[in-house]
Amino acid sequence: MNSPAARAVIAYFDAWMPEWAAEHPVLLPYLTDILKGANIIFSVDGLYVHMIPAVRAAWEAYRSACSAEARSGLCLVTGERAPIARLHPAIKGVQGAQSVGASLVSFNAPAFESYGHEQTDGTGQGLNAPVSEGAAFRYGTTLNRLISDRRHLQYIGDTAVVYWAEDAAPLCQDMFSCAMFGSTSEAITDTDLYGAIEKLTRGDPVDVNGITLHPDNRFYVLGLAPNAARLSARFFLQSTFGRMLANVQAHYDRLAIAKPVYLANGTLPLWKLLNETVNPNSRDKKASPPMAGAVMRAVLSDGPYPFSLLEQTMLRIRSEQNVTYGRAAILKAFFLKNRAFKVPEEVLRVELNDQSSYLPYVLGRLFAVLERIQSAANPGLNTTIKDKYFNSACATPAVIFPMLTKLSQSHLRKLEGGLKTYFEKMIGELESRIHVTLPARMSLADQGTFHLGYYHQVQKFYEKKDKGGNENG
Repeated sequence: MNSPAARAVIAYFDAWMPEWAAEHPVLLPYLTDILKGANIIFSVDGLYVHMIPAVRAAWEAYRSACSAEARSGLCLVTGERAPIARLHPAIKGVQGAQSVGASLVSFNAPAFESYGHEQTDGTGQGLNAPVSEGAAFRYGTTLNRLISDRRHLQYIGDTAVVYWAEDAAPLCQDMFSCAMFGSTSEAITDTDLYGAIEKLTRGDPVDVNGITLHPDNRFYVLGLAPNAARLSARFFLQSTFGRMLANVQAHYDRLAIAKPVYLANGTLPLWKLLNETVNPNSRDKKASPPMAGAVMRAVLSDGPYPFSLLEQTMLRIRSEQNVTYGRAAILKAFFLKNRAFKVPEEVLRVELNDQSSYLPYVLGRLFAVLERIQSAANPGLNTTIKDKYFNSACATPAVIFPMLTKLSQSHLRKLEGGLKTYFEKMIGELESRIHVTLPARMSLADQGTFHLGYYHQVQKFYEKKDKGGNENG
């Protein structure tokens, strides 16, 4: 090649003595990695030789010449006629896939030999999905590089998630990791993160540590899941960096709900959200893979959440009789985004709406009050009405609430003074908001609203009245 850089590399190999590598002072610190298979790249005058267009063209011509015996066809990726890859590269490093690597594309049965793509001669294996050898080499090399970057690899269920920005610094990946997955980065403080996200979602470029991030830069998120000897592309999402961050921020805004005082400030990252749907006593602590992938797609595309998210969250609440902060946040976000369930926005607030008369919400609040009365009347009680009647009160209120209301009267008789008056007024105020006969059964959406009312009321009990630390109730 008539290239100074190419001639410099050739001159290097003319003079290089591999047997001296173990004694070379420059290579010595990296010798172990090199012997394990690490790559060496060349730079001439600050420019990587493999990035020079003429060098790349020469390499492609060489590969095409070596592939002269391969069948030629129209590449699905480039749209050009080129030798078609019979075997696609192995993608390594995905948990649950084969350790030697798994393919995105492969065919290994007679059922795939349609339209004359027989494999009897050993050359038709990739013709059902014709991708040129050059394109297969590129995507294989790129995916292996992305997956090997553990700093920017996340797992959602069984899905390996990689993400990257087009023609941008890795700082975009760092910011996305912090925003989406709650990761930490030495390059980005919390102040930098929130300030940068606010500007980028408005469409303004932002400077972080001397690096300019542009909101209109293309950003990509790919999810790969193990599937026997292959990999399955569970999702592939692309948008501008600013729009992707705006969707993530909108998701967090929907999740915002009153938080117990013992929890630290901050958002509910995706992995914590999904953990709320997992049985803590199960051997496998991973969320349902299809549901996890669907939730990720919904967040990044600003689409509706999958119904399975509501089902799994409600299942955990019924099993444990416990409406945690994370589960309440999921219910609020789900009903805000999935408007087909017709839960009124008046109950989908961050904090308690004590003016709402929506029946399921009021009943949830009333149950929290009755539970509080029992605890005040019987300190140290091991089993409360929540343990016995929470699920049935939520599902069949017409059967359970008359009994609970009668039981509360015996509990109130044990209280004295202002506390008794406080609870009596609260029960009276809530009962005055019930204008219809209690339903024999409540729908799944109404049960979820019941849980929100219960959660909001419980948090209200523990809300600090003032900076002195006095509590309501």
